Amino acid sequence: MDLVLLSKAVVMGVVEGLTEFLPISSTGHLILTGSLLNFTSEKAKVFDIAIQTGAIVAIILVYWRRLIDTAAGLQDDGRARRFMVNVLIAFVPAVVVGLLAGKAVKAHLFAPTVVATSFIVGAIVILWAERRPVSATRVHAIDDMSPLDALKVGLMQCLALVPGVSRSGSTIIGGMLFGLSRSTATEFSFFLAIPTLIGAGAYSLYKERGVLSLSDVPLFAVGLVFSFVSAWVCVRWLLRYVATHNFVPFAWYRIAFGIAVLLTAYMGLVDWAE
Repeated sequence: MDLVLLSKAVVMGVVEGLTEFLPISSTGHLILTGSLLNFTSEKAKVFDIAIQTGAIVAIILVYWRRLIDTAAGLQDDGRARRFMVNVLIAFVPAVVVGLLAGKAVKAHLFAPTVVATSFIVGAIVILWAERRPVSATRVHAIDDMSPLDALKVGLMQCLALVPGVSRSGSTIIGGMLFGLSRSTATEFSFFLAIPTLIGAGAYSLYKERGVLSLSDVPLFAVGLVFSFVSAWVCVRWLLRYVATHNFVPFAWYRIAFGIAVLLTAYMGLVDWAE
């Protein structure tokens, strides 16, 4: 295996893991990094989606006890059943919208102005959400979420189909706007990522199986491992961060990144139509 190609897999894996659960759009960062590394083939696009599974393993490792307790209590624990139902309710909208509109989104929305606008508008929404009074928060724990709360977060996740929006950003900030506390919205976003990203990865691998071969296993394995390690570090850090900080710094970062998108596109450095 080409060591240069493996080194690109390492970088892409680290970028995926560090950005997947922050409200800054992993897709935007992977497009930028892939372009700078000249890692933009059809196989690379499948790779970008597949390595999300490594990030999900990090979530499973961090929350393994909660997940095991939930699975064990599905038969006789109402709290466990409610939690599982809420995750499934939140998961369904993205599946439906993704299957119906996925091709149209890729054909028409992967453009510099759309990506940059998504970054900047998302930043404004974050700043707005963080200025709302604490009294607007009514749900302080995942177990207190209703099916309607879960559906609202699931509908917000659909916005992440637009490049630059950020799946984590849309679900976390959307949850906050609908009355979830910052920590509750963040944790529910983590749990919702499990079926969402595993499903997206499996679907992408199946659909694009014709461009893959056994020789690609080392490339994907390296990407998965580094995605897992960096995501585990990021998730552990983010859980501590949200306990005492807000998301305002990420909003300003999104604005800077939106400007960077426009500049790199104008200068011809990055093909944001990927």
